Amino acid sequence: MLNREQIKNLIKKSNLVKNFINLDIQLTPNGLDLTVEKIFDFESDGTLDFSNSERFIPIGKEIIPQKSFKDKYGWWNLKRGVYKIRTNEYINLPKNLIGISFPRSFVLRMGAYTQTGVWDAGFEGKSEFILVVGNPKGIRIKQNARIVQIIFANIIETKHGYNGIYKKLK
Repeated sequence: MLNREQIKNLIKKSNLVKNFINLDIQLTPNGLDLTVEKIFDFESDGTLDFSNSERFIPIGKEIIPQKSFKDKYGWWNLKRGVYKIRTNEYINLPKNLIGISFPRSFVLRMGAYTQTGVWDAGFEGKSEFILVVGNPKGIRIKQNARIVQIIFANIIETKHGYNGIYKKLK
């Protein structure tokens, strides 16, 4: 697993992560906090099959954050439910690194959690994952809030990196 200094060096030398808000704040001792750019509600069902030939990703409707005249950033007021999160950060993994993320402990303490997949070696793009709000009173999230921590782990370099439909998602 990479430490803070190794992550910072890879960001500077090879653009491991772009579009971060504040690198000094987002870097942790052994990872990087990813921030919320957009939140979506699900408006349809999805379809999943073995070959992905019949796969259908559910349609999502972007939830617009509520802004006040005092602040340039808005808030999402989320009720109990399941949401799709898109991050500000653009990840650019070489073929010898993978990413794994965990919810920040504050998210858990608020009665919510995230569910993510593995960022495969060779993945490049913005990240999307699920936020489950279990708190019966809901939660509030401000634009650019830090929500998950991604950690990076070395693997033996693969010849065939990620080449799925989310490659270079913007």
